[in-house]
Amino acid sequence: MEARAVKSNLVLILDFGSQYTHLITRRIRSLSIFSLCISGTSPLKSISDLNPRVIILSGGPDSVHAPDSPCFPDGFIEYVEANGVFVLGICYGLQLIVQSLGGEVRVGEKQEYGRMEIVVERDCGLFGYKKVGDRQLVWMSHGDEAVRLPDGFEVVARSQQGLVAATEHPARRFYGLQYHPEVSHSPEGMETLRYFLFNVCGITAGWKMEDVLEEEIKVIRAMVGPDDHVICALSGGVDSAVSATLVHKAIGDRLHCVFVDNGLLRYKERERVLETFERDLHLPVTFVDATEQFLSKLKGVVDPEIKRKIIGKEFICIFDTFAQDLEHKLGNKPAYLVQGTLYPDVIESCPPPGSGRTHSHTIKSHHNVGGLPKDMKLKLIEPLKLLFKDEVSCLCFCNLMHILCRARGCRNHDQDRRILRSYDLIL
Repeated sequence: MEARAVKSNLVLILDFGSQYTHLITRRIRSLSIFSLCISGTSPLKSISDLNPRVIILSGGPDSVHAPDSPCFPDGFIEYVEANGVFVLGICYGLQLIVQSLGGEVRVGEKQEYGRMEIVVERDCGLFGYKKVGDRQLVWMSHGDEAVRLPDGFEVVARSQQGLVAATEHPARRFYGLQYHPEVSHSPEGMETLRYFLFNVCGITAGWKMEDVLEEEIKVIRAMVGPDDHVICALSGGVDSAVSATLVHKAIGDRLHCVFVDNGLLRYKERERVLETFERDLHLPVTFVDATEQFLSKLKGVVDPEIKRKIIGKEFICIFDTFAQDLEHKLGNKPAYLVQGTLYPDVIESCPPPGSGRTHSHTIKSHHNVGGLPKDMKLKLIEPLKLLFKDEVSCLCFCNLMHILCRARGCRNHDQDRRILRSYDLIL
């Protein structure tokens, strides 16, 4: 599928702080549908610029009655209705829809937590693949409840306690689930999401790693000027290796890889990494021994969050020095730094500076995200920043197959085996 078609089928998740929010993103991508997650309080322009086909409002720990509870931006309802966007609210998201459209949400007398059975009351919309009276186990996690639905909304399922478990207004394209379909504790949850996206919303599955590979190469070529040089920070792992390979495909020998020994490497890791990249992957690598520099800065530091920030800052200092050395050698100072940042790195390091996100909390600051200094001179290229770990491994395999197939006529089996072995090492 063309990149334009993939983007026209975007499922956008608005994050209101649930611990399961990014699992929704991952579940939808497993259906070969591209999905992104942004803050639920993002400006309306940030949402409209992405032009989503479907918007999912996540759960969250807040009550819609709390004074500072997060909510979608002003004009959101008008935007989705004017543009025919399907909206699915999950847990807190359902309650936001109900309250915003004139219904009523109260603190529940029968608060529901954990596994619970629900019963289908209408075999249409969300449960068009079910029969009235069908039962299924789901995972509940809510203290508030929808006691009065907005005009035109129908109850399509109730919990065993008689509370609203699912509701919808198909004509206005609003749908809601009071439970979490994305977790494994809701055994039929994925089937509900699949039916909603494909049968109700008419989404087309077409997001493939092969498309990501070609699209990222185009993006890198458009970003980096014809005379620009780029530094890549290699760690020896799959993330930076795939990033380096993608950029090398895009700009060739204007990529300059640097591998830093920070004194925290595993036994013989330095030798293994250098051999793999230089002999098998044919990527130019400069080795920097910064053991003393890192260990002296980390000496006596106990807090792991502070350690990560120190490591991030020291790496950038080394890359800046490496860039200056290259400028003397080439007469052209590199302007970009390639990092193997992944989507979980960004998620776990939230809230990032300037994001305005107040209801999601930092899990840990990754040295290549939360540990970066604000006065960094190099601009970042992060070709994997929207991918999860297993997606990067898949991209790595697609890249390997591309190399072998393209060079089949001029490569012998020993070379094939060596390349396969090198990819196996970094995976």
